[in-house]
Amino acid sequence: MIRVLLVDDQPLLRSGFRALLDLEDDIEVVAEAGDGAQGLALAREHLPDVVLLDIQMPVVDGIEATRRIAADPALAGVHVVILTNYGLDEHVFDALRAGAAGFLVKDIAPEDFLHAVRVAARGDALLAPSITRRLIGRYVAQPLGAGAGAGLGELTNREREAVVLVARGLSNDQIADRMEISPMTAKTHVNRAMAKLRTRDRAQLVVLAYESGLVVPSGSGPLARGAGE
Repeated sequence: MIRVLLVDDQPLLRSGFRALLDLEDDIEVVAEAGDGAQGLALAREHLPDVVLLDIQMPVVDGIEATRRIAADPALAGVHVVILTNYGLDEHVFDALRAGAAGFLVKDIAPEDFLHAVRVAARGDALLAPSITRRLIGRYVAQPLGAGAGAGLGELTNREREAVVLVARGLSNDQIADRMEISPMTAKTHVNRAMAKLRTRDRAQLVVLAYESGLVVPSGSGPLARGAGE
C-alpha cells in the first residue's frame, strides 16, 4: 500500500486529489495539511511514502518543508512531489535542489497524476528528459562549487555511465538494456552512485549530474562527459 500525505493550503484542491487517490486499491491518504509546518509534523507522525506538497503555502513554504524533510534521517524513505500551478520556474528548481523527487502541474490528467504517485513511491524521479534539459539549462548558470561533484572521482566507469543514463531519463530496465547488464545490476550501479555522491534520490542525482558538468544540456539532448560510451 502506498501511503500519501497531501499538503496544500487550498481545501478544494486537496479534496479533489484525495477523491482520486481514494478510488485506488493500492493507495491510501494517511493525512492532510494546510501549511508546511503542519505537513512536516504529519510527515514525522505518519512516515508516508509520498508527500504531495504545494510550493506556495503559509507558515512554512513548500521549498523549506522539502529541505527539512530531506535533512531528517527519520524521513529518509519519504519522497516529496511538488505541486505547482505554474510549471517550470525557479521555485520548482529550488525545490528539486532542496530534495524533491519531482513535480506535477496541478491541472495534470487524473491518470497521469495516479501514475506519478506510483512512480514517486518507487523512488524514481518525475523528470522527463525534455523537461530536465529545459529546467537545468535555464536555471543552472554555472556548475556549483567544488562540493557539487566531489564524489564523481569515486565512481567507477560503469557507475558514471549509469548516472548519465539516469540524467537522460532512463529507467533501470532501460539502463540495463543500454549497458547490456541485468536490471538488478543497473539498480546496483545507480544506488552505489547515489551513495558515493550523497544524493537522496534519482532526482537529486539528475540535478547533480547537470550541476557538476557530468551531463551538459544541449538542443539535441544531454552530452555526457566521460560516460564511457
